[in-house]
Amino acid sequence: MFSGKIFRSRWAALLWAAGIVWTAYDVAEANAPKHAPAPQTQPTDATRAAVSDADMKVLKGLLDGQ
Repeated sequence: MFSGKIFRSRWAALLWAAGIVWTAYDVAEANAPKHAPAPQTQPTDATRAAVSDADMKVLKGLLDGQ
């Protein structure tokens, strides 16, 4: 009953959809980081502890099946 009266014209539907897209873009842009974080010089693990070259060799060996 009510759904037939929402968009009486194609243009009204297009304007409504454009408003929804505009709102989604505006919200997504507002939540985007303003700048990229500085690159890390040394890799870290999930606990943010430094990962050494020896640790990387062990991991590579495990992934290679050695």
